[in-house]
Formats: sequence, structure tokens, C-alpha cells
Amino acid sequence: MADLDGGITANGAAYHGRMLNILGQRYFPKASCDSTYSFETNSEAGQFVPVHIHHTQDEFILVQEGQLELKLDGKWQTARAGDLVRMPRGIPHGYFNKSDKPCRALFWVSPAGKLEALFEKLHNMTDIPEVVATSAAHDVDFLPPEAND
Repeated sequence: MADLDGGITANGAAYHGRMLNILGQRYFPKASCDSTYSFETNSEAGQFVPVHIHHTQDEFILVQEGQLELKLDGKWQTARAGDLVRMPRGIPHGYFNKSDKPCRALFWVSPAGKLEALFEKLHNMTDIPEVVATSAAHDVDFLPPEAND
């Protein structure tokens, strides 16, 4: 069982010192233990993560700067700076920066599950079928592309 290490992870930094490139977005892991995994995302205009499902984790987003359009359980919603998004396990969700400005947000999942291991494998991966298969092997299932409409 991994326990949480105390301390501060600086803004724009990763707790282990290494930024991850996930689908072209900059991710900075903030904290990791068995009960939770958190990471900061920096999404440029037009970037997104397609609709997917975490079967074993609840996920949260605290938008820090900018805004995100979310498809949550088939419905479009907008989250702005200061808003907290709650995404229960088993509910399809995706996020999209449809604005013309960057968005910075803090994400976390509970329990941590296999998400940190997934991100380590996805780092710099560009082959979409491989991203989908690797994600499925780590308990994250992407829906067909039409789910993003």
C-alpha cells in the first residue's frame, strides 16, 4: 500500500519532477497514493480528451484558469475558473477546450487505481488505436468517436 507523501508540489511542476505529454497536453502529476491520484493539465485551445469511462474511479476537475466544455453522461456543460466538476465512476465523460484561450485545471481520481501507470505508458504515445488499447488495459474505456458530438 502506497501512502501519501507530505509536502508541496509547486505550480507548473510534477511531484516526481517530470511533465507528461498526454495526447499533446501537458500533465503535471501532483500527488499519488493508493487512495488518490492528482494531476494538473494545461490544455491549449482546441485540445480535448474524448468521451471515456472510468469503471473503478470517481474523477474530479477543479478549473483554475479558462474554461472547459464537458460532455458528462451525454449532456454538454461548461466549467469555468473556480468550478468543480464531479464525474462519478461508470459515467461517460470527456473534456474539450473549445475556447480560444488555454485552460489550466487540477484533476484527481479516487481511488488511484491504474491511472498513474496508464499515464506513464501514454507519455508521448501518438498512435490512437494503441492509446485506446492501452487505456482499456488500465480500466479506462474510450467510447466511439460519435460520443464526442
